[in-house]
Amino acid sequence: MSPAPTENEDPSVDESRSRPPSLSAPTLISPAIAGEVNRARVLQALYDVGPLSRADLARLTGCTRATIGSIVQPMIDRNLLAEGVRQPSSSAGGKPARPLWFSPQSQPIAALHLLPGQIDAALVQAGGTIMETTSRGFDPQTRHPECVINAAVDCVEQIRQAGAPRPLGVGIAVGGMVDTDQGTIVQINLAPGLAGLPLGPLVAERTGLPTYLELHSRVQALGDRWFGQGRGLSNFASIYAGDALGVGLVLGGTVYRGSAGAGGEIGHTVVQAGGLECGCGQRGCWETIASHRWLRGEAVRLGLPSAPTMTTGRLARMVARGDKRASDLFDQYARNLAIGVANLQQIIAPGLFILHGEVVAGEEPLRSRIERNVREAVLHHPGGKPTIAFASLDDRATLLGAAGLVLSHSLQLNA
Repeated sequence: MSPAPTENEDPSVDESRSRPPSLSAPTLISPAIAGEVNRARVLQALYDVGPLSRADLARLTGCTRATIGSIVQPMIDRNLLAEGVRQPSSSAGGKPARPLWFSPQSQPIAALHLLPGQIDAALVQAGGTIMETTSRGFDPQTRHPECVINAAVDCVEQIRQAGAPRPLGVGIAVGGMVDTDQGTIVQINLAPGLAGLPLGPLVAERTGLPTYLELHSRVQALGDRWFGQGRGLSNFASIYAGDALGVGLVLGGTVYRGSAGAGGEIGHTVVQAGGLECGCGQRGCWETIASHRWLRGEAVRLGLPSAPTMTTGRLARMVARGDKRASDLFDQYARNLAIGVANLQQIIAPGLFILHGEVVAGEEPLRSRIERNVREAVLHHPGGKPTIAFASLDDRATLLGAAGLVLSHSLQLNA
């Protein structure tokens, strides 16, 4: 059985702040909880900023130098952190600083991304360096899910390096509905035979490693938060836009999950009453007008070249050549994507939206169109002008986020 995930995927959260004090119970925080919170602050500061000295960590976290020393020394002893080369003293003098960063000798993490028909895997250092990669294919229409389990286990064994430390654990990002508490796939529309598969517990049993399973878009958001364009930010939305649509929300520095990890299925919010039928059984879902399947269907209807395999990158190149039909479709696709983004801004106001997936191939012409349409839709919103960014990490965000998922759980559970 895989370890039960905690409610928050990011160790920077201080849950004590979100709970009102009890009138009948002491309001003091126990030393154990305070130590856990302070350790999380130290680690998040490193992920947000990069290598930092003890003095810098004390300043950024609000802890004393003595507290910082008591936090970082055990992590140095465990080879999680390492001291860098001494830096020259400042003009004010003082002892030369030795910046702290994640040790190259720390336990690596096995990171997996389950896609319909393929598993991508990487061995990742705690500091975000990808050391080894591999992938395994499988039939997405299979009715024999053991082939997926075998592929996942094969990936883990393949990336484990001879003589290297035992991996800290396995993080698995799944492109479909998941029950994170049980480590189970609920449903993947493009791979229906995997519904109900307890992938997390089975991989944990076969590999002997702690295994954590999460929704792809939330893992992606964690990758953005710790290693990408969301570093140092408390609020943003990480959206995957391709054959499906999903969102990972970072609110107050924490990846929001929802009950049993059920949040994030933004592709199945209805944006067009009585619209096209969706694979989920509803009509008018955002996916029916803003996925790559819609884009290709419209390209076929318009008679565009290579329509059945149309991509945003190819469509953007046709627009640049002056193709009027392609330009109209490009504009409509941007408007359709903007509808769901604007809805999120109206409800939650994350301000920054980092888009991943095939949509990124549309580059600046598509990004600017989406941003313009979103801003027009929320013109008078008190949250200000939202920003659309295309991901710079590409698919690495998901693998890095899967590593972050393991780190988050492990550092919270192993004080």
